Amino acid sequence: MTTKPSKTTTAGFRLPDPPRRELDEVTAFDYLYGPGMTEYLAIHFGNRETTLVKADRWIIAAPEDNRAEARRPDLLIAFGVSPEKYEENNGYISSEQGKPPDFVLEVASESTAVTDTGAKRDNYAALGIPEYWRFDHTGEYHQTRLAGDRLVDGRYEPIFTEAGGEGIEQGYSPALNLYIRWDQGQLVFIDPDTNAPILTYEDQQARADREAVRATNEAALRQQAEERVRQLEEENRTLRGE
Repeated sequence: MTTKPSKTTTAGFRLPDPPRRELDEVTAFDYLYGPGMTEYLAIHFGNRETTLVKADRWIIAAPEDNRAEARRPDLLIAFGVSPEKYEENNGYISSEQGKPPDFVLEVASESTAVTDTGAKRDNYAALGIPEYWRFDHTGEYHQTRLAGDRLVDGRYEPIFTEAGGEGIEQGYSPALNLYIRWDQGQLVFIDPDTNAPILTYEDQQARADREAVRATNEAALRQQAEERVRQLEEENRTLRGE
C-alpha cells in the first residue's frame, strides 16, 4: 500500500521548459499520445493522487544536479509520488518525490536512436530508475524492436523478451505488472490477468453499457417474478372464496 508523499517542496524551484523536439522525434505522439495510450495507462493504474503517467519533462536527482545530464523520457510512470510536486517543479525531481520514477520508456526516432541505447541508458541507471524500456516501430533505429532493462546493483541488465507469434515480440515489466508488446509495429500494454490489452475508453464504455443492460434485465426479471407471485396469491384467494 502506498501513501501520499508530503507536499513540501523546494521553495520557488522550477525546472525549465524543455525545448521543442525535432520533427522526426514526434514518434512518441504516434505510438503513445495519439492513440491515447498514456490515458489508458492512467485509467488502468487508477489512484491519480499518487500515480504519475507523464512525459516530455526533465528528470533530475536533485535541484543542485548537473542539468546537462537531465533527460526527458517519452513516458514516465511513478507510483506513490506527488503529481502536485511534479507540476510545481515542472518535472520530476527524485529528492523532492522521495524516490526515482519506477519506469521510463523511449520511442525510437532516427535522431535519438544512438542516445536512447547509449547515454540515456547510462543516465537513467545513474538516476536509479528500476526499469528502462525502448520501443522501435521499425526495428532498425535501436537494432531491435523491443528492449527492456532492469536495474541490478546499480547497473542495467536486459529483461528477457520473446516472440509471441508472427509480428509480435513482448517482455514482462515487473514494475508495471504488464506485458509490453511490439505488435505489428504498434506499442501495446497487456494485462497478464486477462492476457488482453489494457482497457481503452471504448472498452470502458462498452463495459458500462453491458452493466446497464444487465441491471435493466435483472430489474425486469424481478418485476416479472413479483407480478407472478401477486397473480398466484390472487388465484389462491379466489379458490378459497376470500
